[in-house]
Amino acid sequence: MNTVESTNSLNELVNSPQSHMNLPVPVLVEKALLRNEGILTSTGALRATTGKYTGRSPEDKFIVEEASVKAKIDWGKVNKPFSPEKFESLYKKVLAYLSSKEELFVFKGYAGADHAYRLPIQVINEYAWHNLFAHQMFVRPNSVEEANSIDAGFTVISAPGFFANPAEDGTNSETFIIISFEKRIILIGGTEYAGEIKKSVFSVMNYLLPEDGILSMHCSANVGGEGDVALFFGLSGTGKTTLSADPNRRLIGDDEHGWANTGVFNIEGGCYAKCINLSKEKEPQIWNAIRFGSVLENVMVDSDSRISDYDDSTLTENTRAAYPVDAIPNVMIPGVAGHPDTIIFLTADAFGVLPPISKLTKEQAMYHFLSGYTSKLAGTERGVTSPQATFSTCFGAPFLPMEATIYAEMLGNKIDQHEVNVYLVNTGWSGGEYGVGSRMNLAYTRAMVQAALIGELKTVETVVDPIFGLHIPVHCPGVPDQVLQPAKTWADEAEYEKKAKELAAKFKANFEKFSNVSQDIKNAGPIA
Repeated sequence: MNTVESTNSLNELVNSPQSHMNLPVPVLVEKALLRNEGILTSTGALRATTGKYTGRSPEDKFIVEEASVKAKIDWGKVNKPFSPEKFESLYKKVLAYLSSKEELFVFKGYAGADHAYRLPIQVINEYAWHNLFAHQMFVRPNSVEEANSIDAGFTVISAPGFFANPAEDGTNSETFIIISFEKRIILIGGTEYAGEIKKSVFSVMNYLLPEDGILSMHCSANVGGEGDVALFFGLSGTGKTTLSADPNRRLIGDDEHGWANTGVFNIEGGCYAKCINLSKEKEPQIWNAIRFGSVLENVMVDSDSRISDYDDSTLTENTRAAYPVDAIPNVMIPGVAGHPDTIIFLTADAFGVLPPISKLTKEQAMYHFLSGYTSKLAGTERGVTSPQATFSTCFGAPFLPMEATIYAEMLGNKIDQHEVNVYLVNTGWSGGEYGVGSRMNLAYTRAMVQAALIGELKTVETVVDPIFGLHIPVHCPGVPDQVLQPAKTWADEAEYEKKAKELAAKFKANFEKFSNVSQDIKNAGPIA
């Protein structure tokens, strides 16, 4: 099947009588219920379960090894090559499979809230609830007429009921997530986990945006009353969602952003929040967003009352809620703002040795951006009996098609150009490692973040951490001085030094893979 034939076959499928284009939310919910794809909960949300796969399948993700992109992709464990010939064959099979279905669901919209940089997309779904997910997750057109006029720059084809034959199709298993940049196609099969749709589009944007000089970022963003913008980077469990949801600031977006010459913009039109142990008291914004039109994924629901039990992890710890971003109060629509004034890197250090807040030089910012550090806790996984350092490059390694240093260099240039203040905030442990010390007081963390955002830490005296080389403020409003110096919170200073050097060694070992960065950046890491 050549490119013209592929395009014609795809257009025929999209325009066939079986394909429903941009159905409104109530109709998609009705379709999902009639097709037994989910149930309604007591709040009106649609709950679906995803069977075997309750999270992403990184071993089943590929990029087609095409001539136009081959030299630009950072091939390896994350970006595994896939044969163009095998892709053509599998693509043809999936189209044939979908053409046999009585109903298909098509969403046309955008990735990117800024009209100047958005990518027109279409998502073709076998399941109605997946199309509802796409409707809530991406930027929606304003009318049916606008939707019909969209000429998709990329197409996502999701066929969870189609299973690959690895021996014949060249996949790793029956599941596949394959990106073809030349054909502008994302092919997904063998998995019902909706997150693959969202994250595969993000992977595409992480290739396309830098090509246009725009930094793509896995972060949340908000803006203050004076137009001051803040970015929050952090891996799962570091407090990114909690700290960026500030009642005194407007939310731009909670997960994916672009940074162009004009400022930052949300890539998405929705939120995909973890909801394990969700409570109305701790996270009222997410709690209240889970209503009619939102999607709950793998959340346990009482069969009689239809009340969701967010504490029940029977199906997975990775329970999710998807809802439009405007379900959150105090949100900026469209999600477009100016250049960041402040960047915050969040880490939950279970070793208890990183300062609760430290100011970073540009080189340190690039070092810690490339490192993307947090830690796994003892007991969270089988065999994990003590804190384990976890590094995810640029706080989003699974979604970066190109070399990490490309993103880091873009960040460094923008920090310079816009004189951005960058801070590393430890939301983890103080006074000892996990199991000995205590979790950082959330009120203190909020006070430190607030001080950073309003500029109170710009001129505060700092001291240099003798092991990590970080610049630690001597004072911070609302925080006891001794809390700011991690060594002073430990009962045994020798034990602190031992643990700190242990973590510093892990940083150094991890950073050895970045052989092509400048010596200044290499020197910005731990100094002991």
